[in-house]
This record gives sequence, C-alpha cells and structure tokens, in this order.
Amino acid sequence: MSEIRISAGDISVSATLLDTPTAKEIMAAMPLEGTANVWGDEIYFDVPIRIDLEPDAREEVMVGDLGYWPMGPAFCIFFGTTPVSTGDNPKAYSPVNVFGKISGDASVLKQVSQGTPVRVELV
Repeated sequence: MSEIRISAGDISVSATLLDTPTAKEIMAAMPLEGTANVWGDEIYFDVPIRIDLEPDAREEVMVGDLGYWPMGPAFCIFFGTTPVSTGDNPKAYSPVNVFGKISGDASVLKQVSQGTPVRVELV
C-alpha cells in the first residue's frame, strides 16, 4: 500500500491507498492538483483521469474514505456528512470507487474553504 499526502492551503493529511485498479490509476497520475469544491463535509476536485466504476463502487462511505467519482471525474475526500447523508456517515452523490483512507483525524479538513488549491502527492 502506498502513502500519499493531501495538502489544501495550510492543512495537510496523510492517507494510505488500497490495492485497487483505481488506486493504481490515481497513483500513476500523481502529483494531482485542483481546486477544492466543498459539498457538506466532502472536498472534491476534478482530475484528468477516466476510470469505470469498480464492482464494489458505492454511495455509502466512511469518514476518511477517498473516492473516485466517474461523473466528475473527481477525487473525493469524505470527512463527515454530505447533503444526501441519511445518518452519521458520509454518502456520495452517486457511486464512487473507494481507493484509500485518511490516516488520523479527517475532521481537520473542515477548515478547508471552497476554492482552496489542493495537491496530492506520493510520500
């Protein structure tokens, strides 16, 4: 499993990539840069990658999950509930490929504002 760093303005978190086809495509495209879109307690940004939904793609995710959203296409970081959540866990707008997990407290990402530059790189 590979380690990555996600930086958004002054906030930085580490994450571990899973052993999935999506994670391999994301890793091959690094470093990734974009502009944060904030949707509830989710940050997402456009990426220049085209990946199909994997068989285990889902809308229900966990706090700290990293997802790839083919409709964007976008890199998604879930750190709390979203506008379509029905409980305490995040819910994606539509299915995502979960490909990684934030190491530690993902709630620090609540400090990231709309339009903040985001960079993702291998550690």
